[in-house]
Amino acid sequence: MNVVRARALQGRLHGEVVESDAFGEIRHVAGADVSWDRGSPDLFAAVVVVDARTLEIVETSGVRARARFPYVPGYLSFRELPAVVAAFRRLRVRPDLVLCDGQGRAHPRRFGLACHLGVRLGLPSVGCAKSRLVGEHASVGERRGSHVRLLDEGEVIGEVVRTRTGVHPVYVSIGHRVSLATARRLVLRFTRGFRQPEPLRVAHAEVNRLRTAAGVAGP
Repeated sequence: MNVVRARALQGRLHGEVVESDAFGEIRHVAGADVSWDRGSPDLFAAVVVVDARTLEIVETSGVRARARFPYVPGYLSFRELPAVVAAFRRLRVRPDLVLCDGQGRAHPRRFGLACHLGVRLGLPSVGCAKSRLVGEHASVGERRGSHVRLLDEGEVIGEVVRTRTGVHPVYVSIGHRVSLATARRLVLRFTRGFRQPEPLRVAHAEVNRLRTAAGVAGP
């Protein structure tokens, strides 16, 4: 796979994303996170499944893998997806929703990791990133729950959401089978006391644990 083929694949799969709510009861929520250094081919991916009601950890899966795609902005899903999918395959519990530490529709070609993973696994997914990849937005209110639209060339590609009063917002976008308004509500529902939703916070902690166990310093 090279960048030309990756771009063509993004164009084909872009149309498979379902932007409306197409899911049932949410009993288990997974958080997916990936960590790596630009100068190393090693990837660490973690998926943590939590109980949607209590947010207690139900199952954890992690892998260390070798990247087979170079670091190219806008194509990170091709670098990260194989490791994340490998971690999902080790799970015994199939989640009803996946929260990704990355973009979904808030992507130059509207097909970031959250879209790619959701389509690949056939699971409802939401992108919840700590930084903006593309687009512009107005100022966000300081109180928890405040949100504004993220726009790119006049198109709404996501929302900027304050998950904790006085803390930097997160960038929420459609992944697959979840509408944007519902994506925002779900991110807020599963965020308790921290900036990130709990499934993503514990997935990030698990990635760091994997790196430490492997003797690899964090980024």
